[in-house]
Amino acid sequence: MSMKLNPSDDVFLRLLRKTIHICLKILSLLMILVIISGVVDVGWTLYQRLITPPAFILTIGDLLATFGAFMVVLIAIEIFENIILYLREDVIHVKIVLSTALMAVARKVIILDYDEMEPMYVFATGAVLIATGVTYYIIHKLPGQENS
Repeated sequence: MSMKLNPSDDVFLRLLRKTIHICLKILSLLMILVIISGVVDVGWTLYQRLITPPAFILTIGDLLATFGAFMVVLIAIEIFENIILYLREDVIHVKIVLSTALMAVARKVIILDYDEMEPMYVFATGAVLIATGVTYYIIHKLPGQENS
């Protein structure tokens, strides 16, 4: 049984779509600000770590903090790409969302202090990483899908 939309419903739905489109544009502008501030933060963090005595020597902790900061910016860029794709095509691309999730979990794995973590937390993080990776692999290998 198909239900026909009356003209007022059609106008209302167009208004809703237009509102979402405007919100996505605002989000994309805000995400640009987040990305720029993230890049500035990465630069400042690196500068601070390099001038702290002993100068120009980075410890493992310094490297992990810097990698974590880089990963946050890369995740923000991935989220920005998701917003732009949604603006263009009005479709959520599962591959890109999954790759963003993989990057976020990978960042967590990189910056974890395993001496401070409960074993169950480490195990759960690994399970999430494996599940997301397997899901991405399966989606990536589906026949008839474009490689994006």
